[in-house]
Amino acid sequence: MEELHLIHPDMPVIILTAHGSIESAVEAMKRGAFNYLTKPFDSLELILQIERARERKQLTGEINRLKELLEERFNFANIIAKSERMRLVLDQVSRVADTDSNIAIYGASGTGKELIAKAIHISSKRKDFPFLAINCAAIPESLLESELFGYAKGAFTGAVKNSKGLFTRADKGTIFLDEIGDMPLSIQAKLLRVLQERTFVPLGSEKAVSVDVRIIVATNKNLKKEVKKGNFREDLFYRVHVIPVELPFLKDRKEDIPPLVDHFIKKYSVLMEKKVKSIAPAAMQKLMLHDWPGNVRELENTIEFAIAMTNSDTLQDDLILKTKNGQDELLTLQQARAGFEKKYLQDLLKITSGNVSKASKLAGKYRADLYNLMKKYDITPQDFKL
Repeated sequence: MEELHLIHPDMPVIILTAHGSIESAVEAMKRGAFNYLTKPFDSLELILQIERARERKQLTGEINRLKELLEERFNFANIIAKSERMRLVLDQVSRVADTDSNIAIYGASGTGKELIAKAIHISSKRKDFPFLAINCAAIPESLLESELFGYAKGAFTGAVKNSKGLFTRADKGTIFLDEIGDMPLSIQAKLLRVLQERTFVPLGSEKAVSVDVRIIVATNKNLKKEVKKGNFREDLFYRVHVIPVELPFLKDRKEDIPPLVDHFIKKYSVLMEKKVKSIAPAAMQKLMLHDWPGNVRELENTIEFAIAMTNSDTLQDDLILKTKNGQDELLTLQQARAGFEKKYLQDLLKITSGNVSKASKLAGKYRADLYNLMKKYDITPQDFKL
């Protein structure tokens, strides 16, 4: 059996022996036997065990196939990142993925915080164990504790049996705490205790449970500011903010829009059984000019809608970013340039507190040129002085 397993590790083996004992059965199972029957054996029992072994083999094969698909999907190499900012993020997280350090992912809604968390897990030594996620902002305080730490039978009305919480189910794996900035202070204290002692007591129980989990947290809030406001425990902050990861807005990584669009076209064309192959230049221009307050999630929803509505193999601009009053109008190059110049001037004067001399040096322009632009856009330096 052991020699067979060196060649085919997943092959189920049933051992038949005339010299059976409880000790030898236990030893066989420890060494990897699927089952153990003593002679003379019942042929129906043997057939039943063979059927179960075949089912186990198929199930193991399916689990391995799904693991391979997950690893392929969430592998760092398959995360779309053409922009320099995202490449730096992936370089950072790939270096720390195989450590056990806690990671804090910061980013606005839709920037891909959970995607990065899954990629870290898949690339870690914990990849064969569970990855479990919970949104701390979506669950009421009264339920969040039992969701995280579980509860004993009779702990509260409706607790008719023991229930394992997220930490117990994720043992040896990874827990992803999304929107941790919205976690109530009472739960923060209990989470801190778990991170310090690696043990906790389920609600209504007296027995401590030991766990070995890695924590990845995410938030769209600035946790340092939340600590100063008294909304987040300082001691917990230092526990989870070991390796901070900042995800950029989509508007700050617009080089990633074309490959993301291509990816979403392929994805939803397959799901909707349509033959959409490309996007028209005018439609792509619309996407590139948009500010994307919803980030990558908004872009994905936009492409999904367009593919659902189109009858063509090319997405046209009339299906992109439609508003209540119809579709967004494309800006001319002159309009786009004017919008950029005005915002650039305002940002420049904010940085220099309205000092035109400093602003001209930073911009690499003559002061006279800056005054002409300020006059053009009705901008007054005094409005920016502290």
